[in-house]
Parts: sequence; C-alpha cells; structure tokens
Amino acid sequence: MSSPASRPVPPAAASQLNLRGAVDLSSLKQRPAPPAGQSPAAGPGQPAPGQPGAAAAAGHAQGASPDTGGQPLRVDVTEANFQQLVELSAQVPVVFGLWASYSPASGELLNVLEGIINSYGGRLVLGAADIDAFPQLAQAFQVQAVPTAVAVVKGQPVPLFQGGADEQQVRNLLDELLKVAAANGVTGSLGAGATAAEPEPAPLPPLHQAAYDAIEAGDFAAAAAAYRQALLEMPADAEAKAGLAQVELMDRLQSLTGPDGDALRQLAAEQPDNLDAQLGVADLDIAGGHIEDALGRIVSFIGRNFGPERETARVRLLELFEVVGPSDERVAKARQGLARVLF
Repeated sequence: MSSPASRPVPPAAASQLNLRGAVDLSSLKQRPAPPAGQSPAAGPGQPAPGQPGAAAAAGHAQGASPDTGGQPLRVDVTEANFQQLVELSAQVPVVFGLWASYSPASGELLNVLEGIINSYGGRLVLGAADIDAFPQLAQAFQVQAVPTAVAVVKGQPVPLFQGGADEQQVRNLLDELLKVAAANGVTGSLGAGATAAEPEPAPLPPLHQAAYDAIEAGDFAAAAAAYRQALLEMPADAEAKAGLAQVELMDRLQSLTGPDGDALRQLAAEQPDNLDAQLGVADLDIAGGHIEDALGRIVSFIGRNFGPERETARVRLLELFEVVGPSDERVAKARQGLARVLF
C-alpha cells in the first residue's frame, strides 16, 4: 500500500476541492503598484490608510501572529501583489476570501477565516480580495456569489466553499486542504516555525513516483500507464486505483475547457441520452466541485438506458467514486441511487 503522498491533487479531497489546472491563473499577471500616494482599498471593517485608527488596525489587517514571528498571515489582495501570493502558494497554501462591500456576510467570513488560519501557526495564509476592486480575480476563480473561499496550492486553484460556513466546517476543509498540499510537496510554514526540522517523507514506490513525475510533467497518459502497472503487480493497491481514476479524469478535462465545455453542456441539455455528452458534463461538474450533480447525472442516465451504454456509464461512475473518495457521503448516496436503478 502506498503513501497518501503518491496521489495527485484529489479533485474532491474535501468538500469541493478542485483539480490542478482547472482554472487558468496565467492571465492575471502582476501589474504595476498604485501611483505614489494611492493605496489599495481597505478590507471590510478596516480604516483606510491615513484615517484615524489605521495604524492600530494594520497589525490586524495583516494577521500578524506571535506563532509565526510576526509574519503576516492576512494580506489584502491587489493586482500588484496577487502574483506574489500565487508564488507563495508553492510554500504554503494561500486561502483567498473573496468579499464585496454589498455583502455583510463577507466580513463575517473573513473574520472566521482569519481567526482559524492564525491558529494553524503559519501553515496557511489568508488573502482578502475585494471583487469590486479586483474583478479579474472573481472571473478567474469563476465566482458566482460572495462570500467565496478559494485556495491556491502550487499555483493551482482549489475551490473550498461559497456562502457562510461555521468554524468546524471551515476547519475540516482546511485540514483536508493541508493534506492535499502535503501530497503535492507543499509543507512549509511562515515565521519561527519554518526553521523547525520536519521529518522526511517516506519514499514512494517506484511506479507511484513515476506516476507523480509524469503528472508534474503534464503527461497524464504516462502517469496512467504507471498506475496500471502498479495495479497489475498489486491489484489491492487502493492508492494506485484512485490515482489512475484521477489522472484519467485530468486527461479527459484537457479538452473540456472554455467554449468547448459550454458547447458540451448545451448538447447534454438537448440530448439527455447522449452518453458522451453526459459523461463529459459529469467530468466538468467533478472538476468544479459539483459532486452531487455529477454523480446524479450518471445515475439518471443509467436509469434511462440499457445495453452497452449503460455498462459504460456504470464503469465511469465507479471511477468517479474513486476520484471523490469511497468514504464520502455523496458517494454513499450515489451508490444507493445506483442500486435502485439497477435492481
């Protein structure tokens, strides 16, 4: 059995964790800093620079924590510093809290996130992003409403949740986010804790390492081949089985972005019994964190169809169960639905 570190970024390791590369951040290039005398907008509940109380609020706005040697754990995101935060995500996950002045819940979300992230001792950073001041970020993250939380790990976006969430739900998501980050080599911390020696991770089995290297190179076909060989040698290797399902999904998603994805959704809506269209939209939904929609779509197709197409859909559904995680409650619900339509 392999270590969890052998797996690529799980698209749904927590509630709605996304795929690597599912959203392209490359268009958000670092832009020049504001002209002299002009400062970024203050976050919700924070005085603007130069106003009474601004100096006292600065420490809070930056989230300085004694556990991190005073390093800022909260940063107000601007076009000028966004790229730096993306680069920082190669060291620690950066959680972007997207807010707007017209949404009172935004301030509540940021307060919850800031308090929780401070408790992780520098293993996470919070970026507070005003979507009115930085609308390109909302577009890149495909935000439909605020407040929304999206993490970035090694430059890749990982959707967390939209709307309110209580402290325990947020902690559960952040715990899973750190697992995803560790599985992809992001194990750093800021401040004093960064100097502490961390145990070396156990080496991966050769075929798992080959798969991981292929994923890093963007060669999903080679990664899939390595996982298949690992399963031939050890059929009970659950990590290889899950890894194979994930890289096959990544490979399929390469051709399902942008206009192609929109056209596919329209085709699926017009032709509910078109197998390829339904499976393709299910892949898109998994990548976007819409797990129940994806699994329910395939279960419904199986219930309406018979013959070879039904079996193809059933096999794909089982693969997506591996992607989401067999213990996920949404998978359990979909299994019950599958049993009903089959028997």
